[in-house]
Amino acid sequence: MNLATIIAFVVLAAVLFLAGRYIYREKKRGVKCVGCPYAGSCEKHAVHTKPAHSCGK
Repeated sequence: MNLATIIAFVVLAAVLFLAGRYIYREKKRGVKCVGCPYAGSCEKHAVHTKPAHSCGK
């Protein structure tokens, strides 16, 4: 393996690690639709509220 291949693997591993960490933290906070801009008020997962958008439909 040359240096460019090793650097590419390290960068890819870092991106995957950071994405996994982001998803883990969001799930730990209670977000149901990770990545959805309306995740905190999603109609599909809301208990007592009815927002005007249709996240998850």
